[in-house]
Amino acid sequence: MRSYAIGDIHGHLSLLQEIHGRIAADRERTGDDEAPVVHIGDLVDRGPDSRGVVEYLRQGIEQGENWVVLKGNHDRMFAGFLRDPAHQDPGLRGDLSWLHPRLGGGPTLESYGVAHAADRPVAIVHREAVALVPAEHVAFIEALPAFYRRDEALFVHAGIRPGVPLAEQIEDDLVWIREPFLSDPRDHGMLVVHGHTAIDAVTHYGNRLNLDSGAAYGGPLSAVVIEGRSVWQLSPEGRRPIA
Repeated sequence: MRSYAIGDIHGHLSLLQEIHGRIAADRERTGDDEAPVVHIGDLVDRGPDSRGVVEYLRQGIEQGENWVVLKGNHDRMFAGFLRDPAHQDPGLRGDLSWLHPRLGGGPTLESYGVAHAADRPVAIVHREAVALVPAEHVAFIEALPAFYRRDEALFVHAGIRPGVPLAEQIEDDLVWIREPFLSDPRDHGMLVVHGHTAIDAVTHYGNRLNLDSGAAYGGPLSAVVIEGRSVWQLSPEGRRPIA
């Protein structure tokens, strides 16, 4: 059973379209046009075209593409701000807000036409955002699932709480967790495919696979194909095995 997965996008539409081209080439080589493509979350923030990313994915699914799009912590913060400008995501440090430059909410709103979103009164920015972000984008983001399980892989944005059954996992962990997940060596009963924690290159740790190769910080956007627990990264030249 084959699945494709793409790491944290962070508003980079051109990188996403390029990665979809690599997946299309692999589909052609294998003759498989049915395997799902799982997007691991963090569609928005930091990059130049969050609106374009959301619309590209929303339209693709609407047109029948077999795409799964998961919720990342940045997607959740975006939706939270649109509901309430004072919203503070429980996973975010109390001294930060979604519009802080470290989080990248400003570029997201600017992609929707809200100028200088991080430098003006929040109430005014919020009012403009509510007017300019299409209702179908809000509905799309709010409806994103927090995980997707297929065959021997569990796809999730940040990771899982080790030792807790999947049915008892909470969304705060699924979209925010780092420790104790990252340092836990135990087999989780499935390969956990995640992003959220940026690293230099896609890395297989045996019990988990991190796909966040730092597109938010100028790094590449990465995609893999998974068959059972075998994983290949998709390069311009084709498949490259990951140990």
